[in-house]
Amino acid sequence: MIFRRRQVSGALFALIIILTLVYGACSRPSLENFSQTRTLMDTFVTITLYAADEDKAAAAFEAAFERMQQIEQAASIYGNTAEAYLLNTQGHIDAPGQDLKRLVELSIEYGEITGGYFDITIQPVLELWESGLWTEPPQVQQQRVDEAMELVGFDKIIISSNSISMPDKMKITLGGIAKGFAAGEALKSLESLGIEHAVVNAGGDSATLGSKPDNSGWEVSLLNPDNSNESIISFILKGESIATSGNYARYFDPDKKVSHILNPLTGYSVSDCISVTVIAPRAELADALATAVFVMGPIEGINFINQLEGVECLIIDNFRDIHRSSGLDVFEVPGEN
Repeated sequence: MIFRRRQVSGALFALIIILTLVYGACSRPSLENFSQTRTLMDTFVTITLYAADEDKAAAAFEAAFERMQQIEQAASIYGNTAEAYLLNTQGHIDAPGQDLKRLVELSIEYGEITGGYFDITIQPVLELWESGLWTEPPQVQQQRVDEAMELVGFDKIIISSNSISMPDKMKITLGGIAKGFAAGEALKSLESLGIEHAVVNAGGDSATLGSKPDNSGWEVSLLNPDNSNESIISFILKGESIATSGNYARYFDPDKKVSHILNPLTGYSVSDCISVTVIAPRAELADALATAVFVMGPIEGINFINQLEGVECLIIDNFRDIHRSSGLDVFEVPGEN
Protein backbone atom coordinates (compact mmCIF):
# COMPACT_ATOMS: atom_id res chain seq x y z
CA MET A 1 0.00 0.00 0.00
CA ILE A 2 1.42 3.41 -1.01
CA PHE A 3 0.64 6.40 1.16
CA ARG A 4 0.63 10.06 0.26
CA ARG A 5 -0.58 13.34 1.78
CA ARG A 6 -3.60 15.26 0.60
CA GLN A 7 -5.86 18.05 1.84
CA VAL A 8 -9.60 18.12 2.50
CA SER A 9 -12.08 20.47 0.87
CA GLY A 10 -15.77 20.72 0.39
CA ALA A 11 -19.31 21.44 1.44
CA LEU A 12 -22.56 20.24 -0.14
CA PHE A 13 -25.57 18.12 0.50
CA ALA A 14 -26.52 14.64 -0.69
CA LEU A 15 -27.22 10.98 -0.15
CA ILE A 16 -28.16 7.75 -1.90
CA ILE A 17 -26.31 6.33 -4.84
CA ILE A 18 -27.82 5.38 -8.18
CA LEU A 19 -26.32 4.30 -11.42
CA THR A 20 -27.11 6.49 -14.43
CA LEU A 21 -26.17 5.18 -17.84
CA VAL A 22 -25.72 7.85 -20.45
CA TYR A 23 -25.96 6.40 -23.91
CA GLY A 24 -23.84 7.99 -26.61
CA ALA A 25 -22.94 7.17 -30.16
CA CYS A 26 -20.78 4.04 -30.22
CA SER A 27 -17.53 4.01 -32.06
CA ARG A 28 -18.22 0.31 -32.68
CA PRO A 29 -21.79 0.20 -34.07
CA SER A 30 -21.73 -3.60 -34.10
CA LEU A 31 -21.99 -3.61 -30.31
CA GLU A 32 -25.44 -3.33 -28.75
CA ASN A 33 -26.40 -2.32 -25.22
CA PHE A 34 -28.12 -4.91 -23.02
CA SER A 35 -29.26 -4.74 -19.40
CA GLN A 36 -30.75 -7.23 -16.98
CA THR A 37 -31.83 -7.02 -13.32
CA ARG A 38 -32.23 -9.86 -10.85
CA THR A 39 -32.67 -10.18 -7.09
CA LEU A 40 -29.53 -11.47 -5.40
CA MET A 41 -27.82 -11.00 -2.03
CA ASP A 42 -30.96 -9.39 -0.60
CA THR A 43 -30.87 -6.55 -3.14
CA PHE A 44 -31.42 -5.75 -6.80
CA VAL A 45 -28.45 -6.43 -9.05
CA THR A 46 -28.34 -4.80 -12.48
CA ILE A 47 -25.77 -5.76 -15.09
CA THR A 48 -25.39 -3.57 -18.16
CA LEU A 49 -23.07 -4.62 -20.96
CA TYR A 50 -22.26 -4.19 -24.62
CA ALA A 51 -22.22 -7.29 -26.82
CA ALA A 52 -22.35 -8.17 -30.51
CA ASP A 53 -25.75 -9.82 -30.28
CA GLU A 54 -28.48 -10.97 -27.92
CA ASP A 55 -27.19 -14.54 -27.66
CA LYS A 56 -23.75 -13.42 -26.50
CA ALA A 57 -25.33 -11.02 -24.05
CA ALA A 58 -27.60 -13.75 -22.65
CA ALA A 59 -24.65 -16.10 -22.12
CA ALA A 60 -22.71 -13.34 -20.40
CA PHE A 61 -25.61 -12.50 -18.08
CA GLU A 62 -26.02 -16.13 -17.06
CA ALA A 63 -22.32 -16.52 -16.30
CA ALA A 64 -22.13 -13.31 -14.26
CA PHE A 65 -25.28 -13.91 -12.23
CA GLU A 66 -24.28 -17.53 -11.60
CA ARG A 67 -20.92 -16.33 -10.29
CA MET A 68 -22.67 -13.95 -7.91
CA GLN A 69 -24.95 -16.73 -6.71
CA GLN A 70 -21.89 -18.82 -5.89
CA ILE A 71 -20.52 -16.01 -3.74
CA GLU A 72 -23.87 -15.55 -2.03
CA GLN A 73 -23.82 -19.25 -1.13
CA ALA A 74 -20.39 -18.78 0.40
CA ALA A 75 -21.03 -15.48 2.20
CA SER A 76 -24.57 -15.72 3.57
CA ILE A 77 -24.95 -16.08 7.34
CA TYR A 78 -28.66 -16.89 7.06
CA GLY A 79 -29.05 -19.76 4.60
CA ASN A 80 -28.46 -22.97 6.54
CA THR A 81 -26.40 -24.49 3.73
CA ALA A 82 -24.22 -21.41 3.19
CA GLU A 83 -20.58 -21.68 4.23
CA ALA A 84 -20.50 -18.55 6.38
CA TYR A 85 -23.61 -19.78 8.21
CA LEU A 86 -21.94 -23.10 8.91
CA LEU A 87 -18.80 -21.35 10.12
CA ASN A 88 -20.88 -19.28 12.56
CA THR A 89 -22.87 -22.23 13.89
CA GLN A 90 -19.95 -24.69 14.12
CA GLY A 91 -17.09 -22.34 14.94
CA HIS A 92 -15.03 -23.91 12.16
CA ILE A 93 -15.31 -25.16 8.62
CA ASP A 94 -13.10 -27.74 6.98
CA ALA A 95 -12.10 -27.46 3.32
CA PRO A 96 -13.75 -24.04 2.85
CA GLY A 97 -14.43 -22.94 -0.68
CA GLN A 98 -12.10 -20.43 -2.27
CA ASP A 99 -14.71 -17.67 -2.13
CA LEU A 100 -15.26 -17.85 1.63
CA LYS A 101 -11.55 -18.20 2.28
CA ARG A 102 -10.74 -15.21 0.10
CA LEU A 103 -13.48 -13.09 1.67
CA VAL A 104 -12.20 -13.81 5.16
CA GLU A 105 -8.59 -13.19 4.13
CA LEU A 106 -9.50 -9.86 2.55
CA SER A 107 -11.57 -8.91 5.58
CA ILE A 108 -8.62 -9.52 7.88
CA GLU A 109 -6.37 -7.50 5.56
CA TYR A 110 -8.79 -4.57 5.51
CA GLY A 111 -9.26 -4.84 9.26
CA GLU A 112 -5.53 -4.36 9.66
CA ILE A 113 -5.36 -1.48 7.14
CA THR A 114 -8.22 0.40 8.86
CA GLY A 115 -6.94 -0.16 12.39
CA GLY A 116 -9.93 -2.30 13.33
CA TYR A 117 -12.65 0.01 12.06
CA PHE A 118 -13.62 -2.75 9.64
CA ASP A 119 -14.18 -5.99 11.54
CA ILE A 120 -16.34 -8.88 10.33
CA THR A 121 -16.53 -10.37 13.85
CA ILE A 122 -18.92 -7.61 15.00
CA GLN A 123 -21.92 -9.94 14.41
CA PRO A 124 -22.52 -10.92 18.09
CA VAL A 125 -22.89 -7.23 18.98
CA LEU A 126 -25.14 -6.60 15.98
CA GLU A 127 -27.40 -9.39 17.19
CA LEU A 128 -27.66 -7.72 20.61
CA TRP A 129 -28.96 -4.49 19.12
CA GLU A 130 -31.21 -6.36 16.68
CA SER A 131 -32.81 -8.20 19.61
CA GLY A 132 -33.87 -4.91 21.24
CA LEU A 133 -30.90 -3.84 23.36
CA TRP A 134 -31.83 -0.23 22.63
CA THR A 135 -34.87 -0.63 24.95
CA GLU A 136 -32.68 -1.41 27.98
CA PRO A 137 -31.28 1.15 30.47
CA PRO A 138 -27.79 2.47 29.64
CA GLN A 139 -26.16 0.42 32.42
CA VAL A 140 -27.63 -2.81 31.05
CA GLN A 141 -26.64 -1.86 27.51
CA GLN A 142 -23.04 -1.28 28.58
CA GLN A 143 -22.83 -4.56 30.47
CA ARG A 144 -24.16 -6.63 27.61
CA VAL A 145 -22.08 -4.79 25.03
CA ASP A 146 -18.94 -5.35 27.10
CA GLU A 147 -19.70 -9.08 27.27
CA ALA A 148 -20.32 -9.34 23.52
CA MET A 149 -17.21 -7.31 22.72
CA GLU A 150 -15.12 -10.14 24.17
CA LEU A 151 -16.06 -12.04 21.00
CA VAL A 152 -14.96 -9.25 18.63
CA GLY A 153 -11.54 -9.28 17.00
CA PHE A 154 -10.65 -10.39 13.48
CA ASP A 155 -7.19 -11.36 14.74
CA LYS A 156 -8.82 -14.30 16.57
CA ILE A 157 -9.79 -15.98 13.29
CA ILE A 158 -7.45 -18.80 12.33
CA ILE A 159 -7.05 -19.67 8.64
CA SER A 160 -5.04 -22.72 7.66
CA SER A 161 -4.53 -24.39 4.31
CA ASN A 162 -7.72 -26.45 4.69
CA SER A 163 -9.83 -24.85 7.43
CA ILE A 164 -11.15 -21.68 9.06
CA SER A 165 -11.82 -21.64 12.79
CA MET A 166 -12.93 -19.14 15.44
CA PRO A 167 -13.31 -19.08 19.25
CA ASP A 168 -16.54 -20.40 20.75
CA LYS A 169 -19.58 -18.13 20.14
CA MET A 170 -17.71 -15.81 17.78
CA LYS A 171 -19.61 -15.01 14.59
CA ILE A 172 -18.80 -13.14 11.39
CA THR A 173 -20.83 -11.01 9.02
CA LEU A 174 -19.66 -10.39 5.47
CA GLY A 175 -22.28 -7.76 4.72
CA GLY A 176 -19.66 -5.04 4.45
CA ILE A 177 -17.65 -6.70 1.70
CA ALA A 178 -19.59 -9.49 -0.02
CA LYS A 179 -21.60 -7.36 -2.48
CA GLY A 180 -18.51 -5.55 -3.66
CA PHE A 181 -16.59 -8.80 -3.99
CA ALA A 182 -19.46 -10.35 -5.95
CA ALA A 183 -19.70 -7.37 -8.29
CA GLY A 184 -15.97 -7.59 -9.03
CA GLU A 185 -16.15 -11.33 -9.65
CA ALA A 186 -19.12 -10.87 -11.97
CA LEU A 187 -17.01 -8.52 -14.09
CA LYS A 188 -14.27 -11.16 -14.29
CA SER A 189 -16.83 -13.64 -15.61
CA LEU A 190 -17.96 -11.16 -18.26
CA GLU A 191 -14.38 -10.41 -19.27
CA SER A 192 -13.61 -14.11 -19.64
CA LEU A 193 -16.38 -14.30 -22.26
CA GLY A 194 -14.96 -11.44 -24.27
CA ILE A 195 -17.08 -8.61 -22.84
CA GLU A 196 -15.04 -5.41 -22.72
CA HIS A 197 -17.62 -2.82 -21.63
CA ALA A 198 -19.87 -3.47 -18.62
CA VAL A 199 -21.05 -2.27 -15.24
CA VAL A 200 -22.46 -4.26 -12.33
CA ASN A 201 -24.60 -2.42 -9.78
CA ALA A 202 -25.29 -4.51 -6.67
CA GLY A 203 -27.56 -2.45 -4.48
CA GLY A 204 -25.40 0.65 -4.80
CA ASP A 205 -22.02 -1.07 -5.00
CA SER A 206 -20.99 -0.54 -8.62
CA ALA A 207 -18.05 -2.05 -10.49
CA THR A 208 -17.17 -0.99 -14.03
CA LEU A 209 -15.30 -2.84 -16.76
CA GLY A 210 -13.51 -0.39 -19.02
CA SER A 211 -15.49 2.45 -20.59
CA LYS A 212 -18.42 2.41 -22.96
CA PRO A 213 -17.55 1.56 -26.58
CA ASP A 214 -17.30 5.24 -27.54
CA ASN A 215 -14.70 5.68 -24.76
CA SER A 216 -17.07 7.70 -22.59
CA GLY A 217 -17.33 6.65 -18.96
CA TRP A 218 -20.07 5.25 -16.80
CA GLU A 219 -21.87 8.01 -14.91
CA VAL A 220 -22.76 7.49 -11.24
CA SER A 221 -24.78 10.14 -9.40
CA LEU A 222 -25.51 11.05 -5.80
CA LEU A 223 -29.07 12.21 -5.25
CA ASN A 224 -30.50 14.70 -2.79
CA PRO A 225 -32.37 12.61 -0.18
CA ASP A 226 -34.96 15.37 0.16
CA ASN A 227 -35.58 15.50 -3.58
CA SER A 228 -34.97 12.30 -5.52
CA ASN A 229 -35.25 14.24 -8.79
CA GLU A 230 -32.17 16.28 -7.93
CA SER A 231 -28.65 15.05 -8.59
CA ILE A 232 -26.11 16.64 -6.26
CA ILE A 233 -22.92 15.39 -7.87
CA SER A 234 -21.95 12.87 -10.54
CA PHE A 235 -18.82 10.85 -11.18
CA ILE A 236 -17.41 9.32 -14.36
CA LEU A 237 -15.80 5.88 -13.96
CA LYS A 238 -13.71 3.90 -16.41
CA GLY A 239 -12.75 0.64 -14.73
CA GLU A 240 -13.06 1.90 -11.14
CA SER A 241 -15.61 0.85 -8.52
CA ILE A 242 -17.77 2.89 -6.17
CA ALA A 243 -19.64 2.06 -2.96
CA THR A 244 -21.76 4.04 -0.50
CA SER A 245 -22.39 3.31 3.17
CA GLY A 246 -25.08 5.23 5.04
CA ASN A 247 -27.36 5.26 8.06
CA TYR A 248 -30.25 6.94 6.28
CA ALA A 249 -32.28 3.78 5.65
CA ARG A 250 -31.65 1.15 8.33
CA TYR A 251 -32.06 1.58 12.07
CA PHE A 252 -32.62 -0.86 14.90
CA ASP A 253 -35.06 1.41 16.78
CA PRO A 254 -38.20 3.21 15.58
CA ASP A 255 -36.81 6.58 16.72
CA LYS A 256 -33.86 6.15 14.35
CA LYS A 257 -31.24 6.77 17.02
CA VAL A 258 -29.42 3.44 16.73
CA SER A 259 -28.15 2.83 13.21
CA HIS A 260 -27.17 -0.55 11.79
CA ILE A 261 -23.53 0.53 11.47
CA LEU A 262 -21.61 -0.21 14.66
CA ASN A 263 -18.15 0.82 15.75
CA PRO A 264 -16.21 -2.45 16.21
CA LEU A 265 -14.01 -0.72 18.79
CA THR A 266 -16.90 0.30 21.08
CA GLY A 267 -19.90 -1.85 20.16
CA TYR A 268 -22.15 1.17 19.75
CA SER A 269 -23.72 2.67 16.64
CA VAL A 270 -22.10 5.66 14.96
CA SER A 271 -23.87 8.80 13.83
CA ASP A 272 -21.32 11.44 12.80
CA CYS A 273 -21.97 10.81 9.11
CA ILE A 274 -25.02 10.51 6.92
CA SER A 275 -23.23 8.73 4.11
CA VAL A 276 -19.78 7.85 2.81
CA THR A 277 -18.99 7.19 -0.85
CA VAL A 278 -15.66 5.62 -1.80
CA ILE A 279 -14.13 5.23 -5.27
CA ALA A 280 -11.43 2.55 -5.46
CA PRO A 281 -9.71 0.29 -7.99
CA ARG A 282 -11.61 -2.79 -6.74
CA ALA A 283 -15.23 -3.17 -5.72
CA GLU A 284 -14.63 -5.12 -2.51
CA LEU A 285 -12.10 -2.51 -1.39
CA ALA A 286 -14.56 0.33 -2.01
CA ASP A 287 -17.24 -1.63 -0.13
CA ALA A 288 -15.11 -2.29 2.95
CA LEU A 289 -13.57 1.19 3.08
CA ALA A 290 -16.98 2.87 2.84
CA THR A 291 -18.04 1.04 6.00
CA ALA A 292 -14.77 1.69 7.83
CA VAL A 293 -14.67 5.39 6.97
CA PHE A 294 -18.29 5.80 8.05
CA VAL A 295 -17.26 4.51 11.47
CA MET A 296 -14.18 6.74 11.60
CA GLY A 297 -16.22 9.89 11.06
CA PRO A 298 -15.67 12.77 8.66
CA ILE A 299 -12.36 14.18 9.91
CA GLU A 300 -10.47 10.97 10.66
CA GLY A 301 -12.09 9.29 7.67
CA ILE A 302 -10.96 11.88 5.14
CA ASN A 303 -7.47 11.99 6.65
CA PHE A 304 -7.28 8.21 6.31
CA ILE A 305 -8.47 8.16 2.69
CA ASN A 306 -6.08 10.96 1.80
CA GLN A 307 -3.21 8.60 2.57
CA LEU A 308 -4.34 5.88 0.15
CA GLU A 309 -3.13 5.92 -3.43
CA GLY A 310 -5.90 5.43 -5.99
CA VAL A 311 -8.76 5.83 -3.48
CA GLU A 312 -11.10 8.83 -3.25
CA CYS A 313 -13.97 9.66 -0.95
CA LEU A 314 -16.93 11.95 -0.36
CA ILE A 315 -18.39 12.15 3.15
CA ILE A 316 -21.66 13.82 4.10
CA ASP A 317 -21.77 14.67 7.80
CA ASN A 318 -24.77 15.31 10.03
CA PHE A 319 -24.69 19.01 9.20
CA ARG A 320 -25.11 18.09 5.54
CA ASP A 321 -21.61 19.36 4.77
CA ILE A 322 -19.50 17.37 2.34
CA HIS A 323 -15.90 16.47 3.03
CA ARG A 324 -13.91 15.58 -0.07
CA SER A 325 -10.64 13.79 -0.61
CA SER A 326 -8.12 15.87 -2.49
CA GLY A 327 -8.20 13.87 -5.74
CA LEU A 328 -11.96 13.43 -5.99
CA ASP A 329 -12.30 16.03 -8.74
CA VAL A 330 -10.57 13.66 -11.15
CA PHE A 331 -13.78 11.63 -11.28
CA GLU A 332 -16.32 14.47 -11.20
CA VAL A 333 -18.46 15.44 -14.15
CA PRO A 334 -17.10 18.84 -15.28
CA GLY A 335 -19.14 21.80 -14.11
CA GLU A 336 -20.88 20.00 -11.22
CA ASN A 337 -18.42 20.90 -8.45
